[in-house]
Amino acid sequence: MTLKEFIIPAVDIKEGKAVRLFKGNPNAVKVYGENPVDIAKLWEEKGAKRLHIVDLDGAFEGKPKNYKIVESIVKNLSIPIEFGGGLRSFEAVKHIFEMGVEKVVIGSLAYQNQKEFEKIVSYFSDKVILGIDAKDGKVAIKGWLEKIQYTPLEFAKKFEEYPIWGYLYTDVNRDGALVGPNIEGTKYLAENLSKPIIASGGVSSLEDVKKLYEIKNCGISGVVVGKAIYEGKINLEELN
Repeated sequence: MTLKEFIIPAVDIKEGKAVRLFKGNPNAVKVYGENPVDIAKLWEEKGAKRLHIVDLDGAFEGKPKNYKIVESIVKNLSIPIEFGGGLRSFEAVKHIFEMGVEKVVIGSLAYQNQKEFEKIVSYFSDKVILGIDAKDGKVAIKGWLEKIQYTPLEFAKKFEEYPIWGYLYTDVNRDGALVGPNIEGTKYLAENLSKPIIASGGVSSLEDVKKLYEIKNCGISGVVVGKAIYEGKINLEELN
């Protein structure tokens, strides 16, 4: 895997626009584009090999709200797309897959309704990524608004035997803050779990990406990057 393949650009959608939040705060929004489809196409043109889409409205409201935008992105791009945000029922997940999304990220539902989560992963085995959003050392759900009693590793271990693809680990306190990713936390999870980990949150430079890339053999399969790409701190076109 090349460095360019390791990077997964993020397109976060809120109220129909491409945005980034600061540390998961729904009131700390920066708009980067009026049309998320154009942003997604731009990242593909610059060489992105896969894309990470988040429906922030869905994450906060409990069901996806930006289906049409997601569908348009899938139709206009040829690279694989993973999607998360408000997927809290089998029907919502089925609808997203019918659009052509390759993988889905599910976090809150796994905690709130384990039976429904089991149904989804048995039906769509190896296409589900368990979202582990960490806040102050504990897992956060419902759009990062509610912390539960599990540490990231404890939460992940509950689902190790499920036929999921792997895990997306986000340090919410670093997300959108350009302070560097939680490399120690990501490495710790990767070394203690049998399935791949995608890192997320805080990437501020290519150096941050390289630090994760250097330890990819412990089970880290990629890193989601948002603000650092939007603000030109990482240029996809310059990478091999």
